[in-house]
Amino acid sequence: MANNIEAVIFDLDGTMWDALDGIRMTWNQVVANHPEYRKDPISSEELEGCLGLPMTDIAVKLFPNTTAEQQQKLMDECCALENAYLSEHGGVLYPKLEETLTELKKNYKLFVVSNCQQGYIESFIKAHRLAGCFDDIECWGNNLLPKGENNKLIMKRNGVTKAVYVGDTAGDEESARVAGIPFIFAKYGFGEAKAPDYILEEFSKLPELMKQIH
Repeated sequence: MANNIEAVIFDLDGTMWDALDGIRMTWNQVVANHPEYRKDPISSEELEGCLGLPMTDIAVKLFPNTTAEQQQKLMDECCALENAYLSEHGGVLYPKLEETLTELKKNYKLFVVSNCQQGYIESFIKAHRLAGCFDDIECWGNNLLPKGENNKLIMKRNGVTKAVYVGDTAGDEESARVAGIPFIFAKYGFGEAKAPDYILEEFSKLPELMKQIH
């Protein structure tokens, strides 16, 4: 490999798939069971505004008039139902995702690092039968570490010194900076970036873009 990049680290939501419908549906089932904590269903706009945040921050945004203990209970219920649903039904993959990952796998180790709960990345992999595509995964739910620290952790664990991070939010961009690696902004996703190193217009264009990275 001319660019010496050994690995590609991926965000999940807004980068590889869109699971918002399944998340909203399952979380609103929980909300309906707890009118004492929240009266109205969670909207798509609210949920989009939560993407990329650690689960504790999401709980504060969605259930502001509750205690930390109540928020924990609600999020545990939401996440359990969500993981079960998504592992069976999946989400909407971005075009040519599996073919693109398979192509990238020929030259790079592939990782997923997300701010999600435990089991969420596994649900994505199981539903879409992508186990053969990824070398390792890590998330906030496993160790309560921010994404930048988990980028560093997954690189160290796999003996990688040169990697790139692909994500769709300013938080993803910050996590790449923390890890000292280039950031590729998935422009088609949900968020914005400040000063990305590279811009990815479509997921399927990533193998070609990787050839330009030094």
